[in-house]
Amino acid sequence: MADTQQMLGHLGINVPDLAAAKRYYDALMPLVGFETFFATDDEFSYKPADNRPGTFLFFYPSALAGPYSPEQTGLQHLAFMVRHRSAVDQLHDHVVAAGGSVIHAPQHFPQYPGHYYATFWFDPFGIKLEAVCHHDRD
Repeated sequence: MADTQQMLGHLGINVPDLAAAKRYYDALMPLVGFETFFATDDEFSYKPADNRPGTFLFFYPSALAGPYSPEQTGLQHLAFMVRHRSAVDQLHDHVVAAGGSVIHAPQHFPQYPGHYYATFWFDPFGIKLEAVCHHDRD
């Protein structure tokens, strides 16, 4: 594995349907530069592709029933940084083709510093996701 740095090591996310989450994220994660780390009957995970440093994501089954809400205490959203604006557009197209719920189509957000080009959407469980490019390039 690549040299360790001071960064967030991993995030754990509970989902109400582990199998459905795995299908959804298996299709999404390669588009944002992640690959499968490991999977068992009661969890699955992703790591940055090609042994790049970065935060790993782990998914677990929810122990308590109930909908996710970014309005409640806890995770507000996950943002995936991509290298090019065209990757933001491609992710948006992927979400739309998969029947996803888009919050904001790809656009520049002038209220954020620098070149902030992003799209936001909800995963099938209501978790808000974002793809962002911090560069003015394609």
